[in-house]
Amino acid sequence: MNQEITYELPNGITLEIKREDLLHPFVSGNKFRKLKYNVLQAKAENHSVLLTFGGAFSNHIAAVAYAGKEQGFETIGVIRGDELRDKISENPTLSFAQECGMRFEFVTREAYRHKTDAAFIAQLQAQFGSFYLVPEGGTNDLAVKGCEEILTKLDADFDFVCSAVGTGGTISGLINSALPHQKVLGFPALKGDFLQDEIRNFVQNKNWELQIDYHFGGYGKVTTEFIEWMNWFYTQTGIPLDPIYTGKMVFGVMDLIQRNYFPPNSKILMIHTGGLQGIAGMNAKLRNQNKPILVL
Repeated sequence: MNQEITYELPNGITLEIKREDLLHPFVSGNKFRKLKYNVLQAKAENHSVLLTFGGAFSNHIAAVAYAGKEQGFETIGVIRGDELRDKISENPTLSFAQECGMRFEFVTREAYRHKTDAAFIAQLQAQFGSFYLVPEGGTNDLAVKGCEEILTKLDADFDFVCSAVGTGGTISGLINSALPHQKVLGFPALKGDFLQDEIRNFVQNKNWELQIDYHFGGYGKVTTEFIEWMNWFYTQTGIPLDPIYTGKMVFGVMDLIQRNYFPPNSKILMIHTGGLQGIAGMNAKLRNQNKPILVL
């Protein structure tokens, strides 16, 4: 469903957010979309095991673990950072995934960089046997297909569609399904401008651009001012945001509105891509640093 942001905006602009976070209690947002056709393909190929990759607080790891449990698959998570091996109980994401039955293979950060290499995949196959491989973040052609279903006919009146960007799958689906008059804006959670080429692997349309200045220092990084802004947004709207992806996108959209980036009377749709499970891990990190936490 789309929820209107009701406080007053300048220049006749209207702003709504698509609550993809409400799709499923544990496999929410873009993870639901990305896994939909991958799970169907795994079943069609008669696989019984899903293997994927992720970091310590990965939304994707949590989603695959629960989806596997729900759909009758064993799941294996290859986790970046072998120092996490003895810290599962301290990590809400990994604890949740383990409770869902996921087995972990912890690897060094150096080894993790080779996760797409044929030799690395072959080593995992020798260790675990046959499995259906879901890429890090879930992004592949089937994931993009799922994300093409985010926009519906009811969204035709919007001039701009805005989304956070991680691995590029979600925005690729939005670009492919957006109407000719709509422009898609992506807000990368990672520092740098390297995602352009990744996205072009999945799209032909030119109706998009990336806003690369709203990462707050890089992936997983936040500032006190940003956390305080997220808490203000929640008190104003009742909409929880995650601090890694959607929160940064919404902040970016609001900032661009104030900077008159959007023409007067623009109709803007923001996509809430879920990820709320990561709040517990972020708050634990903030508490350790004696910084303000996210209030829900």
